[in-house]
Amino acid sequence: MYPNPLTISEHAPLVQAIQVLTEFKLTGLTVLDDSGKPCGKITELDCIRSILNSVYNDGNPENIQVAQAMTHEIHSCGPEDSIVEVAQRMLDTHQRRNAVIKDGALVGQVSSSNILWALMEHSRARQNMR
Repeated sequence: MYPNPLTISEHAPLVQAIQVLTEFKLTGLTVLDDSGKPCGKITELDCIRSILNSVYNDGNPENIQVAQAMTHEIHSCGPEDSIVEVAQRMLDTHQRRNAVIKDGALVGQVSSSNILWALMEHSRARQNMR
């Protein structure tokens, strides 16, 4: 799990989200509302979809806010969830990342890379026990 993941406000310009995604080589960000609570996510694909829609409709991508492009559904887990439960949920929902939420607050993010690392470590430990 990545504690304190990068986030973005739902009121931020979409270009700011794109800058963060590209600068930090991320595929998505958790979106926070005015109270700092998770309210959605913005992914690379959300950004592409929104920009293309704007271009096709002769709009200006510079005028788009994150709230207009984001996905409101949040795939999340709790800090107490087992790695197997989280991995299975990722497979079932085709999501590469889950927000880690405790008492309504974002406390981290777990990615498919985290899952792979944990599963490989578990496998190596089992092999060493033999």
